[in-house]
Amino acid sequence: MAKNYRGREVANMPNHGRGECPVCHRTGIKVLYDIKLTDKTIKVCKICKGISPEKINA
Repeated sequence: MAKNYRGREVANMPNHGRGECPVCHRTGIKVLYDIKLTDKTIKVCKICKGISPEKINA
């Protein structure tokens, strides 16, 4: 399988998808995963994507 297009979406994002995670406040990591909270959707890091939205709201 060719890997020619891997990461194309990330390359087009501002700062290549890197930033600060709003949950754990780490900086310089890829913030790519969406979590749906009660009224909005936020982007979090790979580590925080497994946390349930109820724990994030608390």
